[in-house]
Amino acid sequence: EALAPGVDRQVQVASATRSPYLIANGWRFIKNRSAKYRYSLPAGKAALAAAESYAYGADTTLQVATADLESVGKMLAFLSNLPAAELPGLADLAVVDNQHALVEEVMNLLARRNLLFAAVTAPDSRYPINIRIGSKEYSEEDASDPNAFALKIRRQLTDERRSVRLYGSETVLCRLTGDDARIRLHLLNYRGGKVDGLRIRLRGAFRKGQARSDQIGEIPLENFTVSDGATEFSIPVMNLYAVIDLQREK
Repeated sequence: EALAPGVDRQVQVASATRSPYLIANGWRFIKNRSAKYRYSLPAGKAALAAAESYAYGADTTLQVATADLESVGKMLAFLSNLPAAELPGLADLAVVDNQHALVEEVMNLLARRNLLFAAVTAPDSRYPINIRIGSKEYSEEDASDPNAFALKIRRQLTDERRSVRLYGSETVLCRLTGDDARIRLHLLNYRGGKVDGLRIRLRGAFRKGQARSDQIGEIPLENFTVSDGATEFSIPVMNLYAVIDLQREK
């Protein structure tokens, strides 16, 4: 079962921090890519759920409120008109899915902080960091404080080695897919409404490409720069979902 995506207002009010608590299913889709999921959606959630499913290539069924038929129809039309891009997911680190009780919460916290991970059944040498809850380096005690644990992982990875960094919103989550020739960056806005002035930093050199968002269409990539092994640009606005396609510099 997939949860209705968005911001949990009750957790946000009760939390000691000011960071919004996002309900997002990306970590579920990464953890078990072969599973089939079902959304039972209250009014106002269907369009974002459709975009979330598309971004992760998840096999989902949406139970939609009558009031959302028009909005989800528009989102599905937008998604169907995007250029095809069957690209594998990219990650900066791995989480070993050893069925530990805290694994799911760790995956959830990493995803909510845009720390791109792959779910693996055993440590994988392709990744510089392999998190196995219960090991000496990643103890159960450490993982029981999710916020501190996510900060530990971020410091261990370092910002310089992160494939994607987003500035300007705490409610936009990303998924990165790509191969040796190109990438596709998926951006999902869990707060709803439009987001203005989002700055994006990608590790690697890319040529200026195209960006599109639902209800908006094409959006410009502004202040596009490539230097010091990284590419940075801004998008002036996005709605619930934006997709950015870039070619790698040869």
